[in-house]
Amino acid sequence: MPSDLPSSVLFCCDHNSIRSPMAEGLLKQHLGTQIYVQSAGVHGGSEIDGFAIAVCREIGIELTRHTTRSFGDLEDWGDDLGSYDLVVALSPASLRRALEYTRYLSLEVEYWPTLDPEGLGESREAKLESYRQVRDQIRDNILRRFRVSE
Repeated sequence: MPSDLPSSVLFCCDHNSIRSPMAEGLLKQHLGTQIYVQSAGVHGGSEIDGFAIAVCREIGIELTRHTTRSFGDLEDWGDDLGSYDLVVALSPASLRRALEYTRYLSLEVEYWPTLDPEGLGESREAKLESYRQVRDQIRDNILRRFRVSE
């Protein structure tokens, strides 16, 4: 692992049910335990999305045990947000929330605009294709940002 990579990353989106769990799983798949990886959402109370589980399973990532969590949940559980080297926001709402924390904490924040696939497509296959596109976009961003290969 190149020495200029962060030692800890927090991916965030709106509900921690699609995009940020995908990103967490993808980075763990590529770098294992070399980087501490976590994910969170602006809002809590959701469950992991079944289509996200399905498209990640296609490439060997298991999300069924993922527990969705919000920024507030992380804080309640004692996860110090200031301990992350990098926060990657995948939605406008999560970017705003991450930037709020930069007023109090020294965090590097990156924004990777990523479409929310929920509700896209009418057939099951069309929905899966939307989720695959999001998964692949996140994967490409991870490969580029963390300089890992397939």
